[in-house]
Amino acid sequence: MGTKTHDPNSIIIAIGPWLVTGYAKGTFVKVSRETDTFTDYAGADGEVTRARQRDRRGTIELVLTQSSPTNDYLSALALQDEQSGTAIVPVLVKDANGTTIHSAGEAWVKKPAESEYGEEVSTRTWTIRLAKLTMFNGGSVL
Repeated sequence: MGTKTHDPNSIIIAIGPWLVTGYAKGTFVKVSRETDTFTDYAGADGEVTRARQRDRRGTIELVLTQSSPTNDYLSALALQDEQSGTAIVPVLVKDANGTTIHSAGEAWVKKPAESEYGEEVSTRTWTIRLAKLTMFNGGSVL
């Protein structure tokens, strides 16, 4: 086993046809599933039964610098959806240096990001909702 390398520039995020740029420092993307894959129940005698949950909804939290051109794209998507309900796009989050991949065929901007302004550069946090999130958390190959 050799030394592995993580490179934040190897994280590819595509929302519709747009390749995301302008990531904030620190954690800039978080992908999560809404519901546990299985729930379980234990009876009085300790017998356990599990129930498969078919809900595959998920969320992507994306943190960008306020100057990122991706803010323009996501703002336009949010506005289009508010006005016509037609801004559902596919999404992909992939580590190009590894095997991790998250995807959904239907995603939309939950609401416009909050804005704040000050002496320093601030960030914009976008929440993207996913109808059916497929997740594979792999390792690095490089």
